[in-house]
Amino acid sequence: MSDEKSNLSRRGFLGAGGAIMGGLALTQLPLDGAAPKGGTVVDSTMPRKWDETFDVVIVGSGFAGLAAAYEAKKAGASVVVLEKMPTAGGNSIINGGIVSAAGSPLQARMGIKDSPELMAKDMMVAGLGLNHPDLVKLISEKSTETVLWTISELGVKYLDNELVQEGGHTVKRSYKTYNSSGSAIVLPQLAKLKALGVEPRLETFVTRIYRDKDGRVKGLQIREGYEFPKADSGKLKTIRARKGVVLAHGGFGQDVAYRMIQDPKLTAKVESTNQPGATAEMWREASRIGCNIIQGDWIQVGPWASPDEKGFGLAPHFAQEAASMYGIWLDATTGKRFIDELANRKIRADAIMMLMNQGHKCIAFADAKAVSRLTPGVLDKLQKSGVVKAYNTLEAVADAYGMPRAAFLETVAKYNTNIRNSDPKNPKDDIKVSTRLPEGTVPLETAPFYVSRLLPKVHHCMGGIYTNTAAQAMDVSTDKPIEGLYAAGEATGGVHGAVRLGSCAVIDCLVMGRAAGSNAAKAKAWG
Repeated sequence: MSDEKSNLSRRGFLGAGGAIMGGLALTQLPLDGAAPKGGTVVDSTMPRKWDETFDVVIVGSGFAGLAAAYEAKKAGASVVVLEKMPTAGGNSIINGGIVSAAGSPLQARMGIKDSPELMAKDMMVAGLGLNHPDLVKLISEKSTETVLWTISELGVKYLDNELVQEGGHTVKRSYKTYNSSGSAIVLPQLAKLKALGVEPRLETFVTRIYRDKDGRVKGLQIREGYEFPKADSGKLKTIRARKGVVLAHGGFGQDVAYRMIQDPKLTAKVESTNQPGATAEMWREASRIGCNIIQGDWIQVGPWASPDEKGFGLAPHFAQEAASMYGIWLDATTGKRFIDELANRKIRADAIMMLMNQGHKCIAFADAKAVSRLTPGVLDKLQKSGVVKAYNTLEAVADAYGMPRAAFLETVAKYNTNIRNSDPKNPKDDIKVSTRLPEGTVPLETAPFYVSRLLPKVHHCMGGIYTNTAAQAMDVSTDKPIEGLYAAGEATGGVHGAVRLGSCAVIDCLVMGRAAGSNAAKAKAWG
């Protein structure tokens, strides 16, 4: 972000009133504080000329941006996708590759009863009611249709007979890509767009959103040839958006300064699973032009990450899909379980951080049967990198992590007794009570035994631009849609509330990205 734009950030659009910065004529807000007819207008200075013109201009090349581009292009619009980083895909391409679908054909084949209403309830419970119900309802209702669309239209490949049950979900409902990565969705999206003549413009950084005095967003100023994170690199150009701009720029998990404004606890000492470009320039710019940014301080910390690898890595697959669903998590200092392993992410991350603050360390534990559920090849990679270690006996596990042997053996024995004494089709455990245990849960008694260390990392921004169900960005001063501006994915807020359930972000991005692109393409052009 340029120094000029930094000066126009968050406090500028309401607090500074008619301030003049950088030679630009700024806010049109009247002195009595009433919003102008078109809504909040901070910068009415339009370019004297436009370097390029497209119907729909999309910012961001993750799940949401690419879904928007695909639908807009199929609807006949001219489309450009802008990406500030040197590669496409954002956080989506390193995502874990699981996506929720309620009432899906795969659930039916596996005998799992589910519905959009149950999925919406799970999301609302985890979100502490901060979720906007109309958005949750739409995404839940469109979930199965959209996953089937990824299969039939994009050619995405999922595992045929495996569903994942992330923490907080009542049942198994998440499709799992063949390679346990979001790349299995992003790469087909990119291929389909390329066939339609649309390829993301890389190293293209948006420096300004042009919102005219009539309230409409009409285009962008960009730096072409931008070199992340050099704010002044690249050449300034302007792009006119005849029908709409779609903001799908993602979250700010790597922007320590901005995230500490929202949540001061998340200092530079807290690592992030995000790619380096997950920074807040567009969040500040969206605020400046009058978007209503909601729930920005609800920042999810993923409980299943590991201190033994950088970023998201592969540890979450082991910790969640093996040790959480079919194994247990332990406080290594006491040798005892400390949490419901299938509780939502916030509950688990908070519990780990509380123990860490007391000097304790936590581990995820599974046996040979549990890890057999992992995508082929994942365990080998985790062992080669040293993130997951194998042991032939329970005693060896206790010794390796400094756990009191007697306490650890008693913990495992108690869990095994719970599972052994319950109905195999409806297994029970006295700690995993937040949801129904997956059918197929068995006692932890088959060597070798596997362990990863746990370290919560900043993962997902639940807040963002407030939108309606048509993916239109809403004006902070009028509560009405900003004409010509749409938003989708992690850039938006209101879907997940206080806690995002695993695999619900992908379906959120795809459903709302498609809506944003389709609706932008149908909008009336200006000029």
